[in-house]
Amino acid sequence: MRTTELRIPDPADRDTLSAFVARAVRLDAQAVVRLRNRGSGVVEAWVATPFEVLATRAVHGEIAPGDVTVSGNELLAALVITPGERMDPGPPRDLMWHAELPGGADWCHVDRLPAKVITELTDKGVTLARQNLGPHGTPPASLMDQTVLTVSEGGLAVKVPMRCLFALSGMGFVDQSIPDDVVRVTATTSWMRLDARYGAVLRRRHALLPLLF
Repeated sequence: MRTTELRIPDPADRDTLSAFVARAVRLDAQAVVRLRNRGSGVVEAWVATPFEVLATRAVHGEIAPGDVTVSGNELLAALVITPGERMDPGPPRDLMWHAELPGGADWCHVDRLPAKVITELTDKGVTLARQNLGPHGTPPASLMDQTVLTVSEGGLAVKVPMRCLFALSGMGFVDQSIPDDVVRVTATTSWMRLDARYGAVLRRRHALLPLLF
């Protein structure tokens, strides 16, 4: 089995990653975290949230091997219980990662939305979700997929579903207490991305067509 080592020199960056992983584990106790080197001494952390939306946060550091998936609980323990510049994030669990990550296509700026507006829309969505829980105690997919915002730039129009706002809120990425704080919307032909103060969420803009044999 491969050994893994995560190096994060700055204690503030370790706290940042710890908060990210703690949120992910709170949403899903079995969450796994994919760690990837992005170059120039930056490591990206990715999680697949229960809202079927990806969440990511980047910090200064390095992971070896350069792309590995680990247990969220084990990574959190390494960050909190045995803090230090170098740590063991746990054994690789690459087979537990099933989500697609966006490729290296150019991202186009679409809009900047006030964080306060995002929070207000999320609060309304939470109220609706509580009023329309399904048999398993979860909101219906029709509500989660409901378009709450449509933003455009030039010929590019992006529909933002409720599930993306739920993911932003669930991961604690938005802070409406900061005056004039914004959420930035960017997109490619295939993906949309919402960047808030403390992290970003991503989702495919169009469902993949099933393969026919």
